Amino acid sequence: MLDADTVLLEYSLGTDHSYLWVVTQTSITSYELPKQVEIETAARAFYTFARTPPPKVTKPGVAEELQRQSQAQAAQVAAQLSRLLIAPAASLIGKKRLLIVADGALQYVPFAALPVPTTNASGAPGLPLIIEHEVVNLPSASTLAVLRREMGEHQPASKTLAVLADPVFERTDERITARTVSVETANTTPKAQTNNAAPDAQTTETRGLGLFVVKSAKESGVADDGVRIPRLPGTRREAEAIVKLVPAAQRKEALDFAASRQTATSPDLSQYRFVHFATHGFLNSQHPELSGIALSMVDEKGNPQDGFLRLQDVFNLKLPAELVVLSACQTGLGKEIKGEGLVGLTRGFMYAGAPRVVVSLWSVSDVGTAELMTRFYSGMFKDKLRPAAALRAAQVSMFGDKRFAVPYFWAAFTLQGEWQ
Repeated sequence: MLDADTVLLEYSLGTDHSYLWVVTQTSITSYELPKQVEIETAARAFYTFARTPPPKVTKPGVAEELQRQSQAQAAQVAAQLSRLLIAPAASLIGKKRLLIVADGALQYVPFAALPVPTTNASGAPGLPLIIEHEVVNLPSASTLAVLRREMGEHQPASKTLAVLADPVFERTDERITARTVSVETANTTPKAQTNNAAPDAQTTETRGLGLFVVKSAKESGVADDGVRIPRLPGTRREAEAIVKLVPAAQRKEALDFAASRQTATSPDLSQYRFVHFATHGFLNSQHPELSGIALSMVDEKGNPQDGFLRLQDVFNLKLPAELVVLSACQTGLGKEIKGEGLVGLTRGFMYAGAPRVVVSLWSVSDVGTAELMTRFYSGMFKDKLRPAAALRAAQVSMFGDKRFAVPYFWAAFTLQGEWQ
C-alpha cells in the first residue's frame, strides 16, 4: 500500500508506555514512547494554542508584544510535543509523505503544524511539518486497502461540486419572518402554557431542537449555555467563493432551508465528485454515536424538522464522491477523550463510498476558512492537484501570508484517507 515516498506513523497510547511504529516499503521500526498521560497533556496544551486566535489589541506596541509572547509559548509547547511524537522517527521520514494513524487525543492534533524536530544551537523552532511533508491521516492502516478495493468498483460521478451551507437552526433566525413565527406561536401555544413552561423545555421547543440534538450539541461544545446553535454566516461567503470555480451546470448550491437533511440524504448527491458541508459538525468524544452534522432544523414556515444527520445516517448514505469536506466543524478536548467521534464520522463517510474526507478540528474565523477553502479548491480545479497536495499547497500559502500565518487560521483542516 505504501510507495517509496510515503512513511506510515502509527501511535498507540498506553497507561505505562506508549508506542510508535514507523512503516516504510521495506521496514517496520518500533519505538517506546512516554505514558499516555504525559503525551495527552502535551497534546491538549498544543491543541489549545493552535486553536486560539491571535490577540486583538489596539494600543500601539501592545499587540506586537502580546503576539510575540503568545508565539513563544506556542513554539515551546509545539516543540515539546514534536520531541515526543516525531523526533524518534526523524531519521526515517526525510521529506516524505507522512501517513498518521493516531490514537486517543492525538486524533485531534494538527500534525501538519508540529515543527520539524531540531537540535540547532540557536534554539529556534523548526518549520512546520507541512512545509516539507504532505500530511495525511487514516483511521487505521487497513482502511487504506479497503478504500482502494472499493474505489475500483465505483463509476466516476457525472457532475463536479455540491455545497450545503448556512443552514437555519432556529425559529428565531432572521430568515424566518417575524409574522410567521408570531402567527404560528399564537395558533399552537396557549398563553398559560407559554408562561408556565419550564425555561429549558420552552427554549428547546421554541427553537425546534430535539433532545438528541441538544445533548450532542452541548457535549461537543457547539451549543452555548442557552442551548443556542449559532448561525455561521461565513459559511455562505465560503460557499459562494467555492462555487464560482465550477460551471453552473456542474454544481449544486444548497443554502438556507435547502441545506437540509433531505438534501444530504437525497440520491441526487451521489452525482457529484466533491461534496462540501459548511456547517457545524458534532465530533463527540464522550458519546461517539451522537456525532453528526447540523443542517436546517426548521422549514420555511418555522416548523421544526429533523435536521441532524446522525452518524448512523452517514453510514447508510450512498455517496461515492471523490472527496467529502466537513468545514466549520467545532470540537473540544474534554476530560474523557477517546477520539472516536472524529474517527466515527470519518469512517461513516468512507463506508458511504468516499475515499477521502477533509475535517476541521476547530472552528476558525470566517475569513480564514473562506480563504483557505478557496485556495484549496482552486488548487484542485485550476491547478489539477490531488486533494492531499492541494490542501498542503493551500496551507503552505496561508503560512506564508502574514495575515494567516499562525496555525489557528490554516492548521485545523486535515485530510483523512486516500492521498493518491
